[in-house]
Amino acid sequence: MRTLTKEMQANLSPEKAVQLLKDGNQRFVDNLKFNRNFLQQVNETSDGQYPFAVILSCIDSRTSAELIFDQGLGDIFSCRIAGNVLNDDILGSMEFACRLAGSKVVVILGHTKCGAVKGACHNVKLGNLTALLDKLHPAIEEASQGKSDCDTSDPVFMKEVGRLNVHHVMSEIPKRSQVLAEMLKSSEIALIGGMYDVDTGRVSFYEE
Repeated sequence: MRTLTKEMQANLSPEKAVQLLKDGNQRFVDNLKFNRNFLQQVNETSDGQYPFAVILSCIDSRTSAELIFDQGLGDIFSCRIAGNVLNDDILGSMEFACRLAGSKVVVILGHTKCGAVKGACHNVKLGNLTALLDKLHPAIEEASQGKSDCDTSDPVFMKEVGRLNVHHVMSEIPKRSQVLAEMLKSSEIALIGGMYDVDTGRVSFYEE
C-alpha cells in the first residue's frame, strides 16, 4: 500500500476520502488488512505528511482509528478524548488539519459501551473529569426529552446518548469554527459521524 503524497492528497475529493474510510473499515471487519511496510512509511513521511482525514474519537483502548479504518502512517490525523467531546483545542487541531495540512474529511466517531457516556449518565463527579462529562449533557437532555420516567442507566438509553452526542458535536463544529464552516460551505471538506460497534468492529456512518 502506497504512502500518501501531496499530489495524491490534492487529487482526493471529500467523497473519495469518505469512501477510503468505509473501505478500510470493511477490510478491518473482514480481517483483510492491507500489507504495509511501516519502516518504509517512516522513511517516506520523514519530510512531510499528507493525511486525508482528521478523526475525533474516544480514548477507549478499543477504538484506535488507524486500526479501525486500516490506515497507515501519514494517512490520518487522530484526535482522541474521552467521550469524543469537542473543545477549542480540538477545533484548532481540525482547522490545522483541514486548512493548512489539506485533509478532506472530518469524522466524529463515537462507540458503543462508552465509559464516558456511562459516567455522564450516572452523573459521575471526579476532578477534571467532571467538566469533561458535562459536555455530554446536551445529548442526555435530548435523549430524555418527553420521557417522564427515563432510566439513564438503561443500556439502550446510553447507546442513544452516544449517537446523539456524535450529532451534537457535528452540529457544533460549523457553529464554533468559521474556518471549517467556510470549507464545508465550499465543499472543500466533508463532515461525517459514525458509531463504532465494539462487538463487531463495524462503523455505522451518519452523513449530513
